[in-house]
Amino acid sequence: QVQLVESGGGLVQAGGSLRLSCAASGGTFSTYGMGWFRQAPGKEREIVAAIAWSGSGTYFADSVKGRFTISRDNAKNTVYLQMNSLKPEDTAVYYCAAHHKSSAKYDYWGQGTQVTVSS
Repeated sequence: QVQLVESGGGLVQAGGSLRLSCAASGGTFSTYGMGWFRQAPGKEREIVAAIAWSGSGTYFADSVKGRFTISRDNAKNTVYLQMNSLKPEDTAVYYCAAHHKSSAKYDYWGQGTQVTVSS
């Protein structure tokens, strides 16, 4: 069983930056692909970014391309989401999720961290 704990959310002005962290425990981190999702009030949850278990591949939603980067440190069992040039529409609860490399389904989720971008 993998446990995920996000941190780094907060309130930031438009144009600012935040770095989210997700610390994993309970599994072999290097065998899990990791993703960041977000859910804004009244909207469905959407994937923001993902990184392969090997670290060799990444994915970004069109809405964050060029502004967000995802990285992982397998020695620290942590995945990061660096968010730059933040916009009010980035306001949401951000969730970290994990899927084993043998599956495409995200089976493990963190509790979420709030990101609020003021205009």
